[in-house]
Parts: sequence; structure tokens; C-alpha cells
Amino acid sequence: SAIKNSGYKYPGQKIILNLSPADTKKEGPSFDLAMALGVLAASGQISGERLADYAIIGELSLDGQLQPVNGTLSIAIAAAKDQYKGIILPIANAPEGCLVNNIPVFAMKTLQQAIQFLEDPSSHQPFPVKTEFSIFEQLYDVDFADVKGQTYVKRGLEIAAAGGHNALMIGNPGTAKSMLARRFSTILPEMTREEALETTKIYSAIGALKNKQGLVTQRPFRSPHHTTSAAAIVGGGTIPRPGEITLSHNGVLFLDELPEFSRHVLESLRQPLEDHTVTIARANKTIQFPCRFILICAMNPTQHGRLENNPHSYHQMEKYLSRLSGPLLDRIDIHLSVPDLPVKDLFNKQSSESSLEIKKRTVAARQRQRNRLKNTGISTNAAMNFKLIRKFCALDKNSELLLKSAIEDLNLSARAHDKILKVARTIADLDGCENIQEHHICEAIQFRNLDKIRT
Repeated sequence: SAIKNSGYKYPGQKIILNLSPADTKKEGPSFDLAMALGVLAASGQISGERLADYAIIGELSLDGQLQPVNGTLSIAIAAAKDQYKGIILPIANAPEGCLVNNIPVFAMKTLQQAIQFLEDPSSHQPFPVKTEFSIFEQLYDVDFADVKGQTYVKRGLEIAAAGGHNALMIGNPGTAKSMLARRFSTILPEMTREEALETTKIYSAIGALKNKQGLVTQRPFRSPHHTTSAAAIVGGGTIPRPGEITLSHNGVLFLDELPEFSRHVLESLRQPLEDHTVTIARANKTIQFPCRFILICAMNPTQHGRLENNPHSYHQMEKYLSRLSGPLLDRIDIHLSVPDLPVKDLFNKQSSESSLEIKKRTVAARQRQRNRLKNTGISTNAAMNFKLIRKFCALDKNSELLLKSAIEDLNLSARAHDKILKVARTIADLDGCENIQEHHICEAIQFRNLDKIRT
């Protein structure tokens, strides 16, 4: 219909279209435009001379109009890598395609326009390419200043944001755990162009870009319900699809009511938290999705909600915490006990510190990390491996004795030891200190609250 409604004849014989490679599953309408042009060229109605020079994508409606498709950014990057002369795509996908600055983007409204361009390339000018990436302050409708009190918890989340550390908040209902988590993104540094491109590719591939906009510049914040399946969290399906951890890439994954998630879901997070990629194996292929995110968790101390000051309630807390495995808790750098809010804090008229004020410190700390970690392939303290920890987290004698004593008293694992050093390094960066000092280690140890309970 699209061919006929564009003024051409559909061939009156059987047509075979070869889509290679044969072992790759093809789906979706992205091939419509290329197939229509191929049919017209094969039937001699248009010249096929320039078809191989361009990457061509687009869905065709019955009247020959071009409709937007998913995955434009990834296709444009691949086309630039393969040195095509340009990419022909629907005009609605142009803002996304033009993010790649080394391939001309030719945006079309109809099949007829695409044919006209192939007959005479001078008939259309390339879509303007965005060669600059402007970092600007994201506007949020929430702020850390909205939360009364909880200075200790805010400090822990500031450290988490500064160093890219995972954090767990544990406290009674109504202590602002969820409020704080939902404001965590407001104190994170803005995304770099590379991070924005990575995130945009993911959302483009699954059709989650809002109104087919260009670059995603706001860090993702994902908050799946505790009944969500492992496939939805980690990724999966007959045709593998990214899960919540990949949709959180370069952003935040918030798991509220952490122990209420199934044990299978929680244990499936262990490998992605360590490797920052998730591997999904199927009979005919294995796919890797990126998933570098900050994990923020919240939970009540007991299944019934509140922790009361009696032995039975403490036993309930230990039982509830047993739903979380030691290896999973070891992968969470910062454990925060969220106290009940005193009445005087609730009625305090003095304004709390704003997200912008906190963010200035986290941005400065991140810059110190980038300077120190340049040429290592990482940019945050949380991502340091054993070799980098030994290089950048050297301790003086007093700090070493303090850490050794804590490890023995709390029966900490080797991974917990490394987490303390990484957090201490971030605290030192927030303080503007070149070396880790004893009080940095002391504060980092205080953020291993659950280790004390489990001992």
C-alpha cells in the first residue's frame, strides 16, 4: 500500500527478500523503508546505485508516511563506525540520530522524499548535528531541604553520592527513608556526554524515549515494586530485554522494603553489583547488558514494621535480616540506621541544607576521584579493584590498627574490609584530604551497622 500510495507499482510477481545475517532474529518495523526501496530498485522503478551508500531505517504507514522506530542511536553509531555516507531515517528520529557527530543524518517525512533524495542527494540538506554537550543543572521538584532532621542519614547518602557507593537505610516506618531515597538523584553530579549517550542508547533500543527526544540528560531513577519478578529486575525473556538494573544504568536503583523481594531476585543482583554488567544466556546466543548503577535500599527493622525496646522485638529483627544474605550485604557499602524523628525537629522552623549545597560537595569530590583515577578506566572510588585500593587507600599506623581492630571485633569479611577503605577514601575526598586519616576510617566503620547486628 505504501508503494502504491506513493505513485509506484508493486511488482506483480513473487518477491523474495534476503535479510542477513540469517542467524540474527529480525523484528519490528525498522526495515520497512529499506525493503520498499529495495523492491522498487529491483523492479527497475528507481535507481539502486546509491542504496548501498546509506544506512536506511524507518517504518512505513499505509499512505507512505515515515513513522519513528526504536534503536535509532545505536544504528547511527554502527553506521558511522561502518563509514556509511549517511543515514536516512524518519524526521521524528532526527534529534536522536544527530547525536552522532561523524555521520550525516537525512531526515525524511515520506517514502517519496527518500526516493527523491536517492535520485538527487543535493535535494536534501543534512539535519543539524549536535556537536556540543551542555551540562546544565537538572530541575527537580523535590529537595533534601524538604526532609526535617536526619543529619546522620543525609551525611551517609552524601558519601554514597560522592563515591558511587551502594547504601541501605533501615528504620521504623515514617522516618523519611523513601523521601530521602527519592531525593538522592538531586545530589548526584550531572551526567557526562558519554554517560548520556550510553543511557540514551538503552532507552532508545526498547522504545522508552519520551516523544523520541534527543539525549537523555537526567540520571535514571528506577523503583520497582517488591513483587517484581527476577526477569523484570535483571532482564530476560524469550527475546532478551533489559531489566530494571540496566534501565538504572548511570543512575539509581531504589529497592524499597528490601527483604520483601524474593530471595531469587536479591541473589541475582550479586553478580551485576560486582561486574556492572548482566549476562543473559539463551540457547542460540548470550547477551550482555550494562548496569552500572548506585543501589539505594530501604527496609523496616522487623516484618511487622517497628522495632520495640524488648528482647522479642530484637529477635524479630534478626530473623527479618536473615532474609538478606551475607554476600549481598557485603556488596552494600554503607549501612544507615534511620532514627525516629524527634518532635522538636518536626517543628523546627530552620531550613535544612538544600540539595544544591550538598551537590556542590559531591561534584568536587567526584572531580578529585576523576583526577586520581584517570587512565584507569573508572571514575569513582566504589569501582576500585584490589590493586587500586592498595595504591590509593594507604593507611598510617593508627588508622591501620583501628581498621584491624574493627575487622576482628565485627568478624568482617575481606569484601567488607575493602568497602570500608573505599568509603574512607570518599570521606577524605569530601574533606579535600590527599591521604586517608584516622577519623575517616572511624566514620567509615560506623556505616557498617548491620555487621554489628550480625556479629
